[in-house]
Amino acid sequence: MNDYERIANVIRFLDRHHTEQPDLNELAAAAGLSPFYFHRLFSTWAGITPKDFLQCLTLEHVKHLLRDGSNVFDAALDAGLSGPGRLHDLCVTLEAASPGEMKNGGLGMQVDYGFAETPFGKAFIAETKRGVCHLSFADGNGRSDARDLLKSQWPHAKLNRNDARMAELAETIFVQPHPNGSRPSLRAFIRGTPFQLRVWRALLRVPAGSLTTYGRLAEAIGQSQAARAVGSAVGANPIAFIIPCHRVIRETGALGHYHWDPIRKRAILGWELSAGQSDPVIAAA
Repeated sequence: MNDYERIANVIRFLDRHHTEQPDLNELAAAAGLSPFYFHRLFSTWAGITPKDFLQCLTLEHVKHLLRDGSNVFDAALDAGLSGPGRLHDLCVTLEAASPGEMKNGGLGMQVDYGFAETPFGKAFIAETKRGVCHLSFADGNGRSDARDLLKSQWPHAKLNRNDARMAELAETIFVQPHPNGSRPSLRAFIRGTPFQLRVWRALLRVPAGSLTTYGRLAEAIGQSQAARAVGSAVGANPIAFIIPCHRVIRETGALGHYHWDPIRKRAILGWELSAGQSDPVIAAA
């Protein structure tokens, strides 16, 4: 069991027993660790204590963040920027595949792929010379499913397994901010419809520590009545975490569904909200 799985078990335990206000000993037992080691592990992983982490995910706290989070998001849109100015320091260059490239299915293209450990479990990552083209979380049988999905997206590409390279990428993608706030840049190369691309670019404007809703995203792309279609586009996100679909919640403040397990969504949000993570400046291609 890796660190994420232990944390996920604790989140599940808190879901069932939060009204009982379990103490440190009970939480440590749920994780299968001594109280001392559990407290150190959790505080290192999340940046705060288990009690404070849970508070970050309460309904009232999330509603507060949802209200306040609109300020940065809306300011970026009102200013006509491709992202929230220079407020955030992870630069993601998002390049879309052309219709011809999608039609030929990656003919003549090499896609390196592999598995890597992340703070949220094992991830399946794939990359072309033009950037990351896939990121999903791989649990159990999901490993073979992830490769099959990649193959279906780029059926004529040459697939080359390279776990070492994906481990390097994972360290870049999931890196904690440096003391000066700087973080490395990333390139992403994805295939999607024009509508999906508009939604994904809007998602990239949502900073870590902020939340948005399907309705707000629909308004951001100028189609306020298309919240349902926006939800479908969010669900089709090909590069989890990088395009932060986990920051989309329901209008009520409920965290809602997540393709890679709602518990993982809560873990990612808690990690970001509690640690004050920095977020992308977008250089849209």
